[in-house]
Amino acid sequence: MSRFTVVWARDAEDGLAEIWIGANNRSEVTQAVTRIDSELSFAANEKGKPLSEGLRRLEMRPLVAVYSLSEADRLVEIVGILYKPGPSALSPSNEAGPA
Repeated sequence: MSRFTVVWARDAEDGLAEIWIGANNRSEVTQAVTRIDSELSFAANEKGKPLSEGLRRLEMRPLVAVYSLSEADRLVEIVGILYKPGPSALSPSNEAGPA
């Protein structure tokens, strides 16, 4: 398995800061960032989905990372981050209990 270095572009860091400040569940955002970094640090060329020429996306709710990949340099650069809130494994279940 190939190891990659993951770096964040300044605009992506700024976007993440804005998302984190406005998030209702900051720990969920922090956990998603950790998962993104972890996932992209190993075999990044096999992760995510192509977006357009040279860009890929990886969804780790509630975040979507947009990144470029240089296999020759073993480098991933996260160039954008989107907030996509919704149901997650960390949210409480909405199932009804016994009546």
